[in-house]
Amino acid sequence: MAGAPPIAAARDDDRMHLPPVLSTTDLPAPELSAARLDGELFAVGTCFAPVDEIEQPLHRAAALHAGQSGRLIAEQLSAAWVWGALDAPPAHLQFCAATGARVSHSPARWMTVREVVIEPDDIVAFGPALVTTPLRTVVDLARFSSTFGAREIQVVRRLGGSLEDASRLIGERRNLPNKRQALARLRQCALPPAAPLSAE
Repeated sequence: MAGAPPIAAARDDDRMHLPPVLSTTDLPAPELSAARLDGELFAVGTCFAPVDEIEQPLHRAAALHAGQSGRLIAEQLSAAWVWGALDAPPAHLQFCAATGARVSHSPARWMTVREVVIEPDDIVAFGPALVTTPLRTVVDLARFSSTFGAREIQVVRRLGGSLEDASRLIGERRNLPNKRQALARLRQCALPPAAPLSAE
């Protein structure tokens, strides 16, 4: 279709398929913004998705990882946003990488990358985008949040799970710092005695 906007042209050409999340690596920022104004895209964090997509964790995970190393793992509040426990992505993004992963990234004020000991069972992959599981996210928030007030308690509750599940993970993982602090904080959340976490 001559003269059609890039998004419309992609839809009209059966040979082309739009990815579920678009960033400035796919199209220039002005074209993405124009397509949003035209009602063809909606915002997912700093990225965009076609309007016929239904926003899910995979979209939010892809948006967080746009332009990032494939070895980075979204964690803490960033992971909480992926799982729907936050309504908007945090202004400061939080990633981790497995010890020895040799992650190369551009340091920026708006993101933190920690090197951690992490098990494969603690990670969910949405394509190339890696995110800590809801349970690992709960435990990490309780271990590392600089403050643990009403906001953090609400996020932990929205992530779901049980104190029993969290206690088991903390007990099974060796060399996890702040274990006692995490358990004390999780008791404040009044988590149910048993309720399985879902990665869906």
